[in-house]
Amino acid sequence: MMPALTLGIEEEYLLIDPETRDLVPDPSPDFMKDCKDRLGERVTPEFLKCQVEIGTPVCTDINDARNHLTALRSVIINTAEKHGMKLMAASTHPFAQWGRQKHTAAPRYDLLDADMGGAIRRMLICGMHVHAGIEDKEMRIDILNQARYFLPLLLALSTSSPFWGGHDMEMRCSRLGIFDSMPRTGIPDRYESWSEYERMIERLVNAGVMEDSTKLWWDMRPSARFPTLEMRITDVCTRIEDALCIAALYQSILRMLARIKQKNMRWRIYPRIMLEENRWRAQRYGCTKSMIDLGRGECLPFASLIEEVLEMIAEDATALGCVKEVQHARTVLKRGTSACRQVETFKKARDDGADEPEAYIQVVDMLVRETAADLPESA
Repeated sequence: MMPALTLGIEEEYLLIDPETRDLVPDPSPDFMKDCKDRLGERVTPEFLKCQVEIGTPVCTDINDARNHLTALRSVIINTAEKHGMKLMAASTHPFAQWGRQKHTAAPRYDLLDADMGGAIRRMLICGMHVHAGIEDKEMRIDILNQARYFLPLLLALSTSSPFWGGHDMEMRCSRLGIFDSMPRTGIPDRYESWSEYERMIERLVNAGVMEDSTKLWWDMRPSARFPTLEMRITDVCTRIEDALCIAALYQSILRMLARIKQKNMRWRIYPRIMLEENRWRAQRYGCTKSMIDLGRGECLPFASLIEEVLEMIAEDATALGCVKEVQHARTVLKRGTSACRQVETFKKARDDGADEPEAYIQVVDMLVRETAADLPESA
């Protein structure tokens, strides 16, 4: 049977001081209280106080996801403005310093701080996670193994972290380089069965290095709480239409893999080192250069690889009702990801005579505008 492939989207945002354009290291507790009053469990604090996370309910399709994600972003933007702040959807802040941030006082975060030390305190980064419902555990593991191939492609389309601590990192995604200092990250290994996966978790738990599978921070993982396969590799997208494109691509890719499984076919499993090479190229170049076509064994322009993916998932996007959303990938390529636009904004400001601090401020202003750009006028 085909999996349900219901959707859930989680996004992490940054809180901005409208005067300095720096982060707000210690927002008023009333901000989160007001968010909770309006959204309940759909909004949660993050490890750092300057961050906030939202999560949609289970969505039947991409249109349902669009409605919920639009509403959630709108409420957080409006609530932040009520408390004298702005909201920014980007995976790093252009110039904020991680050492100046404060972590949220809560037992879970206190434990993480004690366990991870400086590694967790440096996590001034935001991501987007997409859950897709796959009820059968064995199918979940089988599709996990195959879908790893596509993770760098999704990352390349989402990049929004070219700057870090006031430096141009000359990377489209600097977020993963920071996140990889944590344990149990990266592209997961291949597992022959659900029972093999569970045995691995049991051994790590019994060894005392983690409490449960929520401490697996892979680029994709079976959710510990829901019957879903959770994609975690992507940066948070500044524009909401780009986020919906990523979610629709992910959902369609999983359906394609489930569909060919019904015909006793499967996507070829490649060595992890080859997948990691494409992951690195996505971090370094985003969608601006080439990636390895692992079947051909040669680098091809990113645009041609995406066109191949769009062709192979056309049937699935149609069945899922997300053709417009997956084809938005072409718009992302033409317009550039958030990272591309941040770099362009910075360079233009410098060419126009701005010093570095002023150029970074212009980048923040652009990000704040684009975070709300695709929301309805009534939001």
